[in-house]
Amino acid sequence: MKVVNAEFIISAVSPAQYPEDALPEIALAGRSNVGKSSLINRMINRKNLARTSSQPGKTQTLNYYRINDLLYFVDLPGYGYAKVSKSKREEWGKFIEGYLTHREELKLLIQLIDMRHPPSDQDIAMYEWAKHIGLTVCVVVTKADKIGRSKWQKHAKIIKEELGFDKQDNFVIFSSETGMGREELWGIIRNLAGLPEQDAPVDGQAPSPTGTPAAQGTVLKDD
Repeated sequence: MKVVNAEFIISAVSPAQYPEDALPEIALAGRSNVGKSSLINRMINRKNLARTSSQPGKTQTLNYYRINDLLYFVDLPGYGYAKVSKSKREEWGKFIEGYLTHREELKLLIQLIDMRHPPSDQDIAMYEWAKHIGLTVCVVVTKADKIGRSKWQKHAKIIKEELGFDKQDNFVIFSSETGMGREELWGIIRNLAGLPEQDAPVDGQAPSPTGTPAAQGTVLKDD
């Protein structure tokens, strides 16, 4: 996917602030330190469009990024880190739940999990709940560059087993440092968001000659 135009649109604090242009939306969920901002920046090949909060876990907004005027990345508030009151966590939970349950433009939930560690209880709860309400989920395991390639199979197997991973879902190994998994993930997004096979011209740019392959990168087989 050739990204020629990416911009931050809004930090929405209520449904009244959600964009109304009906573009497909790709939501990203995960722990506050799992690398959501780094993944967004790698996907659009920018260094700092998506920025990490100075207080991880404090952000309680849905951050919208419009990509090529074709779709939105929606960065959800991180979970599992914020040192806030129980009532505030419940408030945030209802806000996120309302978006994931009722937003018609939502085409895919990307759930990020740190490849170095087994899923947390909250990771497992998020995946099970997303499946329960019928969301299309892609699990992306981040920070693959932090462990040896020979250990990927073992770590991926543990994550899948702990999640109760559905083999019909997509599973991508990703590194924001090296760009591994970027094209594979774009292929999944392109398919589920119904994007054209060739990138549409934006700001006078010519379309790229070929579409993004749907399955580049490392593929792990289930045991």
